[in-house]
Amino acid sequence: MVILDLQQEFVDQIVFRAIQCNAIYEDRYLLGTSLARPIIARAQVRVAEQYNCEFVSHGCTGKGNDQVRFELAFKACNPEIKVIAPWRLPEFCARFQGRQDLLKYAADKNIPVSSTPKAPWSMDDNLELWTRTVDPQDAPNTPQEFTIVFEKGIPVKVIVDGKETTGSVELFKLLNKIGHDHGVGRVDIVENRFIGLKSRGCYDTPGLTIARLAHLDLEGLVMDSRVRELRDQFVTISWSRQLYNGMYFSPEREFVENSIIFSQQNVTGEVRMMAYKGNAYVLGRKSDASNLYSEADASMDSLEGFSPMDTTGFIEINAIRLKKYGLQKIKDGKPLTQS
Repeated sequence: MVILDLQQEFVDQIVFRAIQCNAIYEDRYLLGTSLARPIIARAQVRVAEQYNCEFVSHGCTGKGNDQVRFELAFKACNPEIKVIAPWRLPEFCARFQGRQDLLKYAADKNIPVSSTPKAPWSMDDNLELWTRTVDPQDAPNTPQEFTIVFEKGIPVKVIVDGKETTGSVELFKLLNKIGHDHGVGRVDIVENRFIGLKSRGCYDTPGLTIARLAHLDLEGLVMDSRVRELRDQFVTISWSRQLYNGMYFSPEREFVENSIIFSQQNVTGEVRMMAYKGNAYVLGRKSDASNLYSEADASMDSLEGFSPMDTTGFIEINAIRLKKYGLQKIKDGKPLTQS
């Protein structure tokens, strides 16, 4: 048995990149399980090579995403290695139709397992806490305030009650604990698996939920609007889908990731946060890394550097095609004044 500590790799190479691109799948799932698979699979291949193994294996079911994620990673990291997947062997499937058959076998052989016939589903622990996130109604009645400091889109410091925590793994575990204790980051969803089936998943992603919200807020202050638009349309969606579908070790992921890094050049600053009763809130943000926001420029009480008369031409130019659209509607007997 080989047990490796992969926490540093996981946070630095995967989790922080997910934060930088605000990764999310189908607008709900923060990819907690998907993010871990490339790190596990790559380490498995390393160990196989270290001990001159010809085969690697996994226990993923034949209906799920993880079989795809692991095996695509195996094949990319070592194209010569062979894979044993019991859930897809005919002789295995003939004997064990599903988890209930496996649970009965375990009971007959006195093999201790955590699942039960009434709760046969799989549970996965990555870097989140070992216990399920607190139910929001049982969370403390006192909110927790804290500050996250970012450099180029990556959290580098968390400040709680004046105490600073640095180190990628340490600060991410702290965010996990804050989210866990205050019931932040629990979702119960139905998602579309890569193989085409829909499935229900219940996920606890406390730290990533908090960090992503803070990161999004800081981007609103410092990020160019057109860069953000392109990133949201293409990079966030593409990277998230690539991780979900097991395409981490692919040229397209490398291509997209370079765009993520470029987009984060000025995403440096601090975000003041609060966790309370199942929710995370942004209380404030500041940054010296960008001059895009100016209180004076945005104020309705100052005309410095701006002429309201200029807006007349701006509106007229943008109205040209809309006027033509409206006239055509009138000509067609379908004026836009009709509901």
